[in-house]
Amino acid sequence: MESNTDNPLKNVQSHDWNQERLEQLKQLMPDLFTNDGKLNINDLKQIVDPESLNETERYEFRWFGKSKAKREAFTPTDATLVFDEERSVTPEHSENLIIEGENLQVLKLLSKSYREQIKCIYIDPPYNKDKDYVYKDTWRQDVKSYWEDAEMIENGVQIDTNIENSGSYHSNWLNMMYSRLLIARQLLRQDGVIFISLDNNEIHHLRKLCDEVFGESNFIECITWNKRVPKNDKGIGNIHEYILVYVKDSSLKHEFLMRKEGLEDIDKLINKLKSKKIPLPQAVLELKKLYKKKDFDRGITLYNSLNDDYRLWGKINMSWPNADTFGPTYDVLHPKTNKPVKVPDRGWRWKIDTFEDAAGIKEGKYEEIKELHDGSFICGRIWFSKDEATQPSSITYFDEVESFLLRSILSTKSDGGIQLEKIFDGKSFFSYPKPTSILKILFDSITCNDHDLFMDFFAGSGTTGHAIVELNESDNKKRNFILVQFPEATEEKSEAFKAGYKKISDITIERNKRVINNIIEEKKKAQPDLFSGKEDEQEQLNGLGFKVFKLQKSNFPRTEFAPDPELSEEENIELLKKYIEVKEAQLVSAFNRNELTTEILLKNGFKLNYTITKQEQFKKNEIVLASDGEKETLLCLDVTIANETVEYFKNNTSQKLIVLERALDTTKKWNLKHYLGEKFIAF
Repeated sequence: MESNTDNPLKNVQSHDWNQERLEQLKQLMPDLFTNDGKLNINDLKQIVDPESLNETERYEFRWFGKSKAKREAFTPTDATLVFDEERSVTPEHSENLIIEGENLQVLKLLSKSYREQIKCIYIDPPYNKDKDYVYKDTWRQDVKSYWEDAEMIENGVQIDTNIENSGSYHSNWLNMMYSRLLIARQLLRQDGVIFISLDNNEIHHLRKLCDEVFGESNFIECITWNKRVPKNDKGIGNIHEYILVYVKDSSLKHEFLMRKEGLEDIDKLINKLKSKKIPLPQAVLELKKLYKKKDFDRGITLYNSLNDDYRLWGKINMSWPNADTFGPTYDVLHPKTNKPVKVPDRGWRWKIDTFEDAAGIKEGKYEEIKELHDGSFICGRIWFSKDEATQPSSITYFDEVESFLLRSILSTKSDGGIQLEKIFDGKSFFSYPKPTSILKILFDSITCNDHDLFMDFFAGSGTTGHAIVELNESDNKKRNFILVQFPEATEEKSEAFKAGYKKISDITIERNKRVINNIIEEKKKAQPDLFSGKEDEQEQLNGLGFKVFKLQKSNFPRTEFAPDPELSEEENIELLKKYIEVKEAQLVSAFNRNELTTEILLKNGFKLNYTITKQEQFKKNEIVLASDGEKETLLCLDVTIANETVEYFKNNTSQKLIVLERALDTTKKWNLKHYLGEKFIAF
């Protein structure tokens, strides 16, 4: 197999998935390949489907351009990502990412570093209405230069419009989605979930497309979302949109179905208990048995009580969850004794306004107090013990947990727009954004750990990032997000353009910046003492922020050389050598060290949260240790590698080393390859 050092031009591209898939097939079934290494398609068909060689018709989902879209998905890109520090927000405290660029190219760049790393993907892609736009995939260099379009971004980005009576009306949209979903599946963890929002125009096509990409057996649900309340529509009003749910591994599907079946069983049992008028204590015991049998515990501790209408509910601890810090402290009066209840040792989990809203406290009094059969009380969504000696808990009704999988999610069309307008001081900069309430329901339905990754590569106004930040604040988890948004130009007559937001991605970034800054300001006002020192402040800001990256052309010379058919092979080789020398000289004279570092590490499988530490033991070259928490390597971007440095690696062979190809002569390159073997890469 060809090594990186044998063909350095391969290093400037993202991972070649087509080549990897072919190599895997060759390892499994070498007899399907000819002596010169070519795959024998007919032999493969004989194994997979012997009758296919003579078959002219069969059931399959086909459209014009499907094969090309699949090839494009797994074809590497020469692009790279560069860090935009100016538009980032507290990047030193956060691993969240907002990436500005064409999402297919971005997904390709992330496909090696973040392969099987994403816990959840949510996307709200273009709906393909007759007057809407679809992405125009002209980003390959041999079709039309993406970079020429990108550099004209201030004048708008050329994109296609749909023509309803055209045969490409559905095909264009399917091709756009197919290539992106294929890579999205590569990014999902084995326990990963994908949610896709769509309306009636393509939902039937999307279902078949996802069956092919993710597997029909991994379909979970098509959720109906009531996007608005029915009004005086003439005829049948269009009030619904849909959210498709797929998992990557069918074993997770069983978990979802088990919850659904369990909820249905509980509904049946509750109705049975009501009809027989079984006393509440006995009803509790019956429900607890079923609850335990179905294994529904997802952080909600079952409390042995029901309210008057037999709704099962669970308690959630309201103490501050972080052992090293303390939450707010304030007095809460018991609804019966009117004495202050016990305050958690580490303070309350919620701010006082949040607590009072949940408890239904208006002007210092509880609006409603329900006494349960065991002498405890419920006020709104807060449970109180018999007296003030026990700290209260928030409650969650069991029939609301995972309920989105069974019934419509109710919202209104204007919720997302109103929410966005509040962030932008009453201005409307984006049409029909999704409300964060829907996304928080979806994301909260997933069992996750700290630093699990949530991705949205049709980020739009940035609702996904907003929802993750708010969800983290409410339950004190540390989910991270990756948003990708194409720098599509806003219309010159729009409010967004007049306000200085020339691209949709500007709105994506600014929205999440304002959301985070508002939370930071609230924290400072609520707990000013915690922001008095650097370490305390860093703890409070941990996770609140994001790094911005932009898609741009590679820092390395791209292959644009074409041989002259009128010259001999030797003459063309000489011309190629001179061409490469000129390109390499351009690299050395103009490259940005930070940008080059990011490109090299990204294309060697490092995540974008890498850190750099200078290695002082090297005196003749500047060498750093790069690490992303999972992998590490030594990296040198000097244009010449000193003999002393080469000698160092004769006896120190434990770490990987990446250097620039042009920094080496033949002897140094041979020695480093001899000392380090596969740990040495000349980029």
